[in-house]
Amino acid sequence: MRLQDQTGFLAQSGELWTQIVAVWQTSFLGVSVGHGVSAVVVVVLGITLRSVLAGTLIAVLKRMAHKTENGVDDAIVDALAGPLKLLPVTIALFFALNILEAGTGSTAISDVDRIIPSLVAIGIFWALHNTVEPFIQLMQALQNALTPVMLAWLTKAMRILFVVIGAAAVLQIWDIPVGGIIAGLGLFGVAVGLGAQDLFKNLIAGLLILAEKRFLPGDWIKVDGVVEGTVEEINFRSTLVRRFDKGPVYVPNSKLSDNAVTNFSRMTHRRTYWIIGVRYDTSVEQLKTIRDRVLDYVTSHPDYAQAPEVSTFMRVDSFGPSSIDFMLYCFTRTTNWGEWLRLKEELAFTIKTIVEEAGTDFAFPSSSIYLEQGAELFSPPEVKP
Repeated sequence: MRLQDQTGFLAQSGELWTQIVAVWQTSFLGVSVGHGVSAVVVVVLGITLRSVLAGTLIAVLKRMAHKTENGVDDAIVDALAGPLKLLPVTIALFFALNILEAGTGSTAISDVDRIIPSLVAIGIFWALHNTVEPFIQLMQALQNALTPVMLAWLTKAMRILFVVIGAAAVLQIWDIPVGGIIAGLGLFGVAVGLGAQDLFKNLIAGLLILAEKRFLPGDWIKVDGVVEGTVEEINFRSTLVRRFDKGPVYVPNSKLSDNAVTNFSRMTHRRTYWIIGVRYDTSVEQLKTIRDRVLDYVTSHPDYAQAPEVSTFMRVDSFGPSSIDFMLYCFTRTTNWGEWLRLKEELAFTIKTIVEEAGTDFAFPSSSIYLEQGAELFSPPEVKP
């Protein structure tokens, strides 16, 4: 009886093991549980070790880049940090898919194999997108030919181009017709273009501004009736100008392209133009003394530009309503506003001293009333207390 119990137990155990093996070999979409678990473990391992493997590879590349004198290769390594982190995940998925295919013994999951080429395409174009700026910095001839703003625009355009090409490559891998999408986008673009004429107008105006080099970031500009301030950014649609009260103004590029723009930052000199009025009782000799001494001060001062570089005048210009007016016209060598204010202040002190030492004084607005002979004066009546 005991032997029969043992035999029955062994038979039941064998049946249980058979069921366990059957469950283990039960397929899901043609893949056994064992191969599926192995594939999941490989993927999890690849994701877990992604940062370690990518960090080690980046560290090796950085050590190699530090051996060179320029910093462009260091910037390229930093740009490749993101795409390199995708490499361990791609390798893990590659082995995981091979395990799944080995478990099926067929190519039943061939459509899934397109994941690997898609990830490879994403990694390549991601790397190209990130390395655009370092490569442009490496092209010294291009930097000499274009302005920094034009280089920034070129960088943005190339990055967008790599994104579009990369998306088209991924769609092609999945047998999605790119031509039909492009044709549809063309029709959509026509519809959008009709309603976004101002956008394209400002875009073209921005290109013209950069091509003509009217102004650059950091320049002080003035557009009559529009804005005056310092240029901070020149974007595709508008330009950011910071007013002197620190308020930002976003000006459409068409406003800056169609109107006259005064770029004060490109002044060669800074002008001082004054009308100086002295009293009418100033003698001719006193006028000549004031004229000669002020002119001598300006022409001998090292911070003021001289002829024939600029024109300098100190002349009696007109007879005003209450003064004899001198016109002072001169230019400083500096264009810095603060330095110019300092020189103008020193000039004002000097002119005041010269006028006082000449024995006369500055005039101020006044009026004289003349009464003809026989005119009667009105006297108000006295008020009795």
